[in-house]
Amino acid sequence: MTDATSKVDGVHEALRSVIDPEIGMNVMELGLVRDVQIMDDSAHVVMIMTTPFCPYAPQLLEQTRRTAQDFLGVPTTIEMGMEMWDPSMMEEGAASDWGLF
Repeated sequence: MTDATSKVDGVHEALRSVIDPEIGMNVMELGLVRDVQIMDDSAHVVMIMTTPFCPYAPQLLEQTRRTAQDFLGVPTTIEMGMEMWDPSMMEEGAASDWGLF
């Protein structure tokens, strides 16, 4: 495993602490984090919301950005992707915890 891969895996693990307050599941379980790019002196995260007008979007985006930045120790930016979320993006088994499947 390369250093970059282990850092991305670490970010993914750290982001499990970011909980969607409306759903009560973390952003990784929900499949909201779509991309993490780590450069030498910065990082960038692309994230989507479960609904286009999620009232918690600003809070979730900032908490995700801050959590990734704290883990990596480099300035981190976040971008809200335009991809539409659907339950198939959830981690294996997470949807049954939510009562979907």
